[in-house]
Amino acid sequence: MLPPANDEGKFAMLSHVSIGVRDLAAARRFYDAVFAAIGARHLAGGEGYAGYGVTAPVYWLNETAHPVPADMRSGLHFCFDAPDRKAVDAFHGAALKAGGTDNGKPGLRPDYGPTYYASFAIDPDGYRVEAYHGG
Repeated sequence: MLPPANDEGKFAMLSHVSIGVRDLAAARRFYDAVFAAIGARHLAGGEGYAGYGVTAPVYWLNETAHPVPADMRSGLHFCFDAPDRKAVDAFHGAALKAGGTDNGKPGLRPDYGPTYYASFAIDPDGYRVEAYHGG
């Protein structure tokens, strides 16, 4: 049996991630915008859920009355690959326009590595998200 593959056909340790959101319409507006900036899109959805990815859904939103409470001290965040630095910049701009909050402007993060270029935002439910390019 072959290991699971990510959208680029490479081995992926995770198959998918699901997060709970209070307002699916607001979350969709946010994620439609930020994922478009890095080349992903809404691929699946129905009553109370939506899935995003490049060729298959890997990031799922599930509407719930009890999402995990946002806690900046928890260390929890979701990092998404971006094809280039321009896409990292676009992700950050799209996040702020779509109701997100700045949590780190685009730029190099030399503490993480010499080519680690990223931006950080907080989505409407308080989840911390990041776009990253390492090339």
